Amino acid sequence: MTIRQTIRALLGIAATLLMLSCTNTHSTSGLDARTVEQTSHQDRLQTIYSELGKIGGKVFTLNPKLSTVKIYAFRAGTAAKLGHNHVLSSPQFSGFVYLPRDGASGAHFDLEFRLDQLEIDNPENRANLGSAFSSTPTPGSIKRTRDHMLGEDNLQADQFPFVRIHAIRIAGEAPKLAAEVQVELHGQQREMWVPLSVEGLPDRILVTGSLVLRQSEFGVHPYSVLGGFLAVQDEVVIEFSLLAQPLQ
Repeated sequence: MTIRQTIRALLGIAATLLMLSCTNTHSTSGLDARTVEQTSHQDRLQTIYSELGKIGGKVFTLNPKLSTVKIYAFRAGTAAKLGHNHVLSSPQFSGFVYLPRDGASGAHFDLEFRLDQLEIDNPENRANLGSAFSSTPTPGSIKRTRDHMLGEDNLQADQFPFVRIHAIRIAGEAPKLAAEVQVELHGQQREMWVPLSVEGLPDRILVTGSLVLRQSEFGVHPYSVLGGFLAVQDEVVIEFSLLAQPLQ
């Protein structure tokens, strides 16, 4: 989906919400608006990929129960050892993959998840990461981490709830591919190349890979207090293993 199409769709959503607010005695809450946006975006993707399937090739849908998306954020500052490295995971997400008959060069994929649905510092996700992740954050510190990361001074998840990854172009041949992707975070979009490993063709697709994002490139100010005494590094790592099954 192009930026122009996305803007047009979002304007359509905004117009719909405005009409609803004018005809309903109760105003639409921010949560309701975000739910409408997510549902509408998913419906558009479903339509796009269904149409792609009609022209040939296969369409797959991502299975979050058999997939993982993990985000690693790293401590920084002069007192970094007093802080924690963090592991965030996304147990809920949606997405599609299209694989044409003539190979990966015409393939597409989309992935979307919500920041407010991220799971922070699950002990199971930290268990096998070595000494740098061996500390055990308390429930109170996890809540503070969530509040800091998603709050107004960082990711502003209330205003920008979605992270979206859209494949622009794919090169290479299975099992090794390179994808030029557009990443949407904090309401801003950036493009980058990502190496991918692909298995399971043609009945299903298992895609693994990782990418590095600099928060500042998306207009996000990495967490820092007391003049950098405690802080979070600008760079975060997103690591994924995505299982896609044929769309029914």
